[in-house]
Amino acid sequence: MGYIGIRELMVLAVILVVWIGGAIARKAGYSRWYSLLLLVPLVNVVVVWIFAFSKWPALEKEGS
Repeated sequence: MGYIGIRELMVLAVILVVWIGGAIARKAGYSRWYSLLLLVPLVNVVVVWIFAFSKWPALEKEGS
C-alpha cells in the first residue's frame, strides 16, 4: 500500500492524453471528442496528421 501500480499509471496516462488532446482540439475549433481517437493505434497518427496540416476552424473564424 502506498505505491502506485502499473495499472494506475496507465489509467493516468490515458486520462492525460485525452485531456490534453481535447484541449488542443477545442482550441483548434474541433470537438473534444476527437481526442478519443488518439487512443486507437494507427488512427492516432492519422488524426495528428490531419490536425497538423488542415486549416483549423478557429483560425478561419478569426479571419472572417
